[in-house]
Amino acid sequence: MGEEIAKVEQAGASILHVDVMDGHFVPNLSLGIPVVQSIRKITKLQLNVHLMITDPDRFAPEFIRAGADHVLVHQEAVLTWTALCG
Repeated sequence: MGEEIAKVEQAGASILHVDVMDGHFVPNLSLGIPVVQSIRKITKLQLNVHLMITDPDRFAPEFIRAGADHVLVHQEAVLTWTALCG
C-alpha cells in the first residue's frame, strides 16, 4: 500500500480518501483503525476517512486519534455526532 500511496503523492494529490466498511451498515468489509494509523505514518496527505459503519459515534474519535483529518459519516447512522463536535 505504501508504494501506491507514494504514486498518488507523486501525481499531486492533496487528499487520500479511505473507505471504512463494517460488513453491517454496508455489506462490504474493509480496513479499520490500524490501517489508518499505518497510512498516517507514511504520508502527509490529508486523510479523508469515510465511515460506512454502524455506530460511528463510538468509533469516530478512534479514527481521529489514528490520524484522520476529516471523518465523514452517514446521517442515518449517527446518534450523537453533534455532541462529539460540540
